[in-house]
Amino acid sequence: MRILIAEDDSILADGLSRSLRYDGYAVDVVADGSSADSALQLQSFDLLILDLDLPLLPGLAVLRQLRQRNTPIPVLILTASDTIEQRVKGLDLGADDYMAKPFALSELEARVRALTRRSAGNSTTTLRYKRLSFDLNGRVARIDDQPLELSARETSLLEIFLSRSGRMISKNQFVDLLCEWGEEVTQNAIEVYIHRLRKKIEPSGAKIVTVRGLGYCLEAENRNDSLAA
Repeated sequence: MRILIAEDDSILADGLSRSLRYDGYAVDVVADGSSADSALQLQSFDLLILDLDLPLLPGLAVLRQLRQRNTPIPVLILTASDTIEQRVKGLDLGADDYMAKPFALSELEARVRALTRRSAGNSTTTLRYKRLSFDLNGRVARIDDQPLELSARETSLLEIFLSRSGRMISKNQFVDLLCEWGEEVTQNAIEVYIHRLRKKIEPSGAKIVTVRGLGYCLEAENRNDSLAA
């Protein structure tokens, strides 16, 4: 999952980004509303954490323009002013959740998990496929009851596959979902990570299938001659 934080308080932004990266998210940070608006037009994100009191372009204007483009990304608003009027205005413009500063980091992390689950169409905290399961909160994968030893990158790849099981995912999509700005991850590197993950999950009965020239999917239901393991 890839998150954009639009926050002009550099200390808060750094703390949030560090915490969310530790939880396995790819995180990009901007410090003003104009940069946030540009980033949202150029890049796909799974969640926007939006401060309302941004320089250059207010947070509510960023939100308004985002929804006018019919972009369905979930938005979590942060603000130092917890007035009913401002909260109603933000929710009416299309925000999905709202937190007043100061807040507990653990609560923000829980709300981020809830919003990203909802956005991906998951109502539970555990993704399952055959004998494979993935705890979204603890970010632990298991085959039956046995934990899998996965690297951070493999864990993120598995989450993407499980949340999109049966759907083709291109190498470019993997790069967009996994990598932050300035992070160099080539398509060849993606192939290596997927090869390693494929071997580790094979005992579960789940298979990562290669769609020649297009990408990968987690055992599509209807395979034909264009697919190769």
